[in-house]
Amino acid sequence: MATRAPVSKPSKPLSERLSGAFTWVFELLMNTLGLVLEPLQRLVGVKRMAYFFLLPNLLIFGVFILFPMLLNFYYAFTGGTALFPQDRPLVGAENFATLFDCGNFLNPNTCTEDRFWRGVYNTGLFILFQVAGTVVFALVTALALNRKIRFRGFFRSVYFYPVLLSPVVVALVWKWILQRDGLLNALLVGLGGEPVAFLLSGSWALFWAIVVSIWAHMGFYTLILLAGLQSIPKEIYDAGSIDGAGTYRSFRHLTLPLLMPTMLVVLVLALIRAVQTFDEVFVLTGGGPGSATLLIVQYIYTTGFASQIQRFGLAAAASVVLGATLLVLTLLQLRLGRSERPL
Repeated sequence: MATRAPVSKPSKPLSERLSGAFTWVFELLMNTLGLVLEPLQRLVGVKRMAYFFLLPNLLIFGVFILFPMLLNFYYAFTGGTALFPQDRPLVGAENFATLFDCGNFLNPNTCTEDRFWRGVYNTGLFILFQVAGTVVFALVTALALNRKIRFRGFFRSVYFYPVLLSPVVVALVWKWILQRDGLLNALLVGLGGEPVAFLLSGSWALFWAIVVSIWAHMGFYTLILLAGLQSIPKEIYDAGSIDGAGTYRSFRHLTLPLLMPTMLVVLVLALIRAVQTFDEVFVLTGGGPGSATLLIVQYIYTTGFASQIQRFGLAAAASVVLGATLLVLTLLQLRLGRSERPL
């Protein structure tokens, strides 16, 4: 009799084999974790297990945020040029006294640390116009993107795209556009005009620093405001239209009051971001011309690390003043927002 050849089993597809291998590795990992966590859970209890899972995050926060903050606060009360804390003598409030040693606070030239006060005034102007411009443009853009327009998904992604770019890349691109032989001046010359030194004039440099910052960060706040607009029930607008409310009245009496909590969040986040601005302006203008675009964070950086004499104590004192001011402004904004809520 003729023998029948053995029938070979068809091999499993690669995706099925990979899925099986992944499942096996996952089950092995879960069983290993169970061997470790189950005795720990019996020892500390179910409720205390939350602290165990939070421990890695708390350790990272303590090492990279809390410890540097405390070390910076200690440096603010020390002097000298030594780097290590044990080599730095305590000088009390001498660094703060140096910062606030002014004959006239409205005239930086009368201050011992005139660059600090120029940074304060420049930062104040920058915050005033940058935060206001960011909130206004973000609100207008969110209102436009909340309407039923063609290619709405495309425009939403376009407005958010600058947020994904590195601040250094943003500054370099705009520097190429604004420099004397850049794209904008080439356009002006092509139209028969004269080139303008946008980054070599104090007023122009600060203006363009504000514009670049608004352009770079507006998309993030637009996304937050857009989410707030979409959370407003459509029935409210339907009821308003029945009562005869037009577009303007609906925006003033319905949209703005209901959007105010989201606006407060945007305002606080924009304020914190504006105070911390450094990289974009530093790459775009370097703080110049002169000290026209010197912001307080750049003063802290140059005083502590980029000057010939590294005055760590003075830089730390300036950062403490900046942090305290930012904390007070944030608390005032939150208090104001809480007092405006309806009972």
